[in-house]
Amino acid sequence: YGLLAMTLAFSGLVAYVAQQMNAKPLGFVVLLVGFYGLFFLAAKLRNSPWGLLVAFALTGFMGYSIGPMLNRYLDMPNGSEVVSSAFAMTALVFCGLSAYVLTTRKDMSVLSGFITAGFFVLLGAVAASFFFEISGLQLAISAGFVLFSSACILFQTSAIIQGGERNYIMATISLYISIYNLFVSLLQ
Repeated sequence: YGLLAMTLAFSGLVAYVAQQMNAKPLGFVVLLVGFYGLFFLAAKLRNSPWGLLVAFALTGFMGYSIGPMLNRYLDMPNGSEVVSSAFAMTALVFCGLSAYVLTTRKDMSVLSGFITAGFFVLLGAVAASFFFEISGLQLAISAGFVLFSSACILFQTSAIIQGGERNYIMATISLYISIYNLFVSLLQ
């Protein structure tokens, strides 16, 4: 949790700097290549000190991608309330779910099937959103990502305390990605 707090703080700082600089949104391909490239590099280097550096590079990159998104919402009427509400709800959900797993010590590996099915359902919904203009689909996708990210937080926290995830770099990155997805989904 200490490393997660540091990467979240670094990501928040980079997001703030990108927001203040009015950084342009990253293209879809750049976002995918940057994220997956850094993610797979972190996975490859997870047992070396370089893995820690790559974890910060990944979270900084993802923080940079949030900066332009924040500007878009802050330019809206009541945009600051939307951003602060999404931030507060993300913190509340993460802390609540983590506290639940840490206090009950329940094994949440039972969620693996839900997470796998949810991944494919969300992937299909996102693909459908590119081709069809269905009223309410974006809202449904965001709600689906909130549930998916919440299940991932439960599953990953359980894996950490049950000993299923022993690498602190991968544990940090997996929780960070869930928090990132939860925040972006609540923002939308």
